[in-house]
Amino acid sequence: MNSATGEQFDLSLETSSGGVVSATITQVAAGIRRLSVRGIDIVPPYDAGRQRPFGSGIVLMPWPNRVRDARWNLDGKIQQLDITEPAKNNAIHGLLRNSPYSVAARTESTLRLEAKVFPQHGYPFLLDTAVTYRLVDAGIEVTHAITNQSDAAAPVAIGAHPFFTIGDVEPEELTVTVNVTTHFEADERSLPTAEVPVDGTSYDLREGVLLGGLTIDDGFGGAVMRDGVSEHSVSAPDGRTVTVWGDENFAYWQVFTTELYPGQSKAVAIEPMTAPTDAFNSGQGLRWLAPGETWEARWGVRADGFAPV
Repeated sequence: MNSATGEQFDLSLETSSGGVVSATITQVAAGIRRLSVRGIDIVPPYDAGRQRPFGSGIVLMPWPNRVRDARWNLDGKIQQLDITEPAKNNAIHGLLRNSPYSVAARTESTLRLEAKVFPQHGYPFLLDTAVTYRLVDAGIEVTHAITNQSDAAAPVAIGAHPFFTIGDVEPEELTVTVNVTTHFEADERSLPTAEVPVDGTSYDLREGVLLGGLTIDDGFGGAVMRDGVSEHSVSAPDGRTVTVWGDENFAYWQVFTTELYPGQSKAVAIEPMTAPTDAFNSGQGLRWLAPGETWEARWGVRADGFAPV
């Protein structure tokens, strides 16, 4: 089969309860194309022969979401990135979304992929990046690492673009819960204009909202942390839940719904981000790595209530 996302890396783990967790990771953009727990898809899969829909599962590096006008200021000098969202005149989702990664280590249930960010238009820095996928009993753990190989401090942020489902449930029946305290108001170009509390607004998703009634493409901040981890979920009427979690680095999240995802009547992405939209201009959440410094951040997915098959 010809693949639009490069080589396909299949992972599998027999769990302690006798079930199986399996995943397919793509060479291009190091994306999660498929993830299932005990025979049930918890990431909506797409065909390997087609172009990836809506950035599904990809790594967003060295920034998630958008940079206004693809421009930002470095030490008083304007940096001009390539415009990769022409309709809104922005740079979107970093510099590796169409790049192939190389395999650094692989076992039956783990995979470490690596890619370099080379100096280029609007980003004069050299980064070594890596992402490690490790299957666990109820899902997957993901570790990102960035090392600055430049001679000067480099601005970086990390994101991912996973979609979630429970494969044997109609998507409209799923409940989406997002444990955050602020919402980023945005203009017609999906760029933030203000960060406001979610209390008393339609953007308060902490008690759960049916996916069938949710239409959204919005950023959130103030992730509620418990023991250094924030958790957000989709859940079925029978109580089964798919939880996406992030460590203390992932204080920001994007929630996006679409009715155009292949094979799905509706799909929802819950995207972990270490910085919000347009962080290269606002500085919010942006990390400046010193020369030679390495930064790691972790998130993952856990399925609860799924019976062994």
